[in-house]
Amino acid sequence: MVGAGHRYRYVGPADVRASVADAPEGWPVRSPADLDTYLSAADPRDRDEPFTYVIDLGGTLRLAPRRSEHVACAGGAEVLGAGEITFAGERGGWVVTEVSNHSTGYCPDPISWATVAGALDQAGICRPECFTAAVVFRHCLDCGERNLVRDDDYICALCGAELPEDVEPRMMAQPSTDQRSR
Repeated sequence: MVGAGHRYRYVGPADVRASVADAPEGWPVRSPADLDTYLSAADPRDRDEPFTYVIDLGGTLRLAPRRSEHVACAGGAEVLGAGEITFAGERGGWVVTEVSNHSTGYCPDPISWATVAGALDQAGICRPECFTAAVVFRHCLDCGERNLVRDDDYICALCGAELPEDVEPRMMAQPSTDQRSR
């Protein structure tokens, strides 16, 4: 799955990235047993809210508590998907009950669902048919602000300029040299 889908680079604030430079990467989930180990060890309060997730460039789901930054969960690297995910115990295992692409650090497009679904399928985790909440992000070409588009209103929340309706290429990943070594 390496190289599948779009790659997203971190586009959030540099100070956030710097503040989590030494934070551990998210827990890799490659099987139901990996997920069970992670969720069993998680603080019970963390299990009551969505988790931060990324799909790394190898196609692996990585999890961290919701209060974690996506860039920390990804180890500073580019990702194939990112957002928030919720699990519930069912029939002796865990299932995904909610999943979104809500990550203002990576701003993944709704088309990243195919990669997220693939990572969940590869790990053997039951999932919904699509994002339960899909978010559209756009970069304002006038002021540079990242925007979350609501109700098909493609207007910049900061400066009022029209936002591009097509995916802004500068929000997509370009080859970078600043990734941590693995």
